[in-house]
Amino acid sequence: MSTTTSNAIPASLPLRNDLRGEEPYGAPQLDVPVCLNVNENPYPPAPDVVDTIAERVREIAPTLNRYPDREHIALRKAFGDYLAKESGFRPAVEQLWAANGSNEIMLQLFQAFGGPGRKALSFAPTYSMYPEYARDTFTEWVTVPRNDDFTIDTDVAVEAIRTIRPSIVLVTSPNNPTGTPLPTDQTKALLAACEQAGVDGAAEGVHPILVVDEAYVEFRTPGVPSAVSLIDDHPNLAVSRTMSKAFAYAGARVGYIAADKGIIDSMRIVRMPYHLSAVTQAAALAALEHTDEQLGTVAHLRETREATAEWLSSLTYKGRNITVAHSESNFVYFGTFDDRDLIFNELLKRGVLIRDVGPEGWLRVCMGTDEEMAAFRRAFLEVLDLAQKA
Repeated sequence: MSTTTSNAIPASLPLRNDLRGEEPYGAPQLDVPVCLNVNENPYPPAPDVVDTIAERVREIAPTLNRYPDREHIALRKAFGDYLAKESGFRPAVEQLWAANGSNEIMLQLFQAFGGPGRKALSFAPTYSMYPEYARDTFTEWVTVPRNDDFTIDTDVAVEAIRTIRPSIVLVTSPNNPTGTPLPTDQTKALLAACEQAGVDGAAEGVHPILVVDEAYVEFRTPGVPSAVSLIDDHPNLAVSRTMSKAFAYAGARVGYIAADKGIIDSMRIVRMPYHLSAVTQAAALAALEHTDEQLGTVAHLRETREATAEWLSSLTYKGRNITVAHSESNFVYFGTFDDRDLIFNELLKRGVLIRDVGPEGWLRVCMGTDEEMAAFRRAFLEVLDLAQKA
């Protein structure tokens, strides 16, 4: 008789029954020459940015015997300044909140608005971490399929909100893993549906919140509005952002959200005391002093994305063109392949790590440096030829 679960946790430990056999979330962390699987910005912070980070952390180091500002007011003001510049809308401090990555932002939202008897609704395929937020907060996770081109059918979505009666409706724009944007008119339609729908497990007159996850939004086509511009008119809208992607700050673990004060105050109820360290706050403020430098590679990565999509679309696999999903992010989703595991593993043998995620047959590659993308193209041509003969 086995004395361990499938992930080697001793069976004698009182692990929750619903967690037995589960594995920790995470993309593979492998030591390979070309890592294109976790959607990072491949370009490191500039030397002057690094100097400012070190300076700001050194300034607060003598105060580390004291707890940090648990409301991180200075950082919230700085995010307001950034959004005013980036999206043309300046939220008030009371409409902003930050945490350790947008993952913690999402978990706080589920803690505040999910729970037993509540449902969260999204549109598949989407970010594979979302069901884990639901699981960890005992929230029922419900998905509605996207169209074949990975867009959302507005009528189907509106009807799902009406009949499922979720407390959280979660959409990602651009979507992960597909890169699909959510047009403003669809956002407004979903908001209208949420403002009319009820919520299972809640009192009469309670309505769902719409969470728009804009983790990759800086990579969108210039001029396309962000959902943050709708916040003042919709108290049930929350827009999540991160510094991990376009901002080239994945290692700092800083995410933030813009929403009505009521949503922010709800998140403040469930946040851990002093959840953002003084070091994290100082590092984030330092990066925000150099917004232009931190975002200086975004335009080039956008061009790289378009060139990669065009190149993949020009290739054939077993007599048909490779399909490339329209992406407004820093990655490209492409398929379909009879055996994507073969392609994934053969690329890995050649030192190139991408991601096999989402519906069967599809693969995702994030944009690397010019040298990394050249290595990907060389390896992929070799592997494609091998796969077509398999």
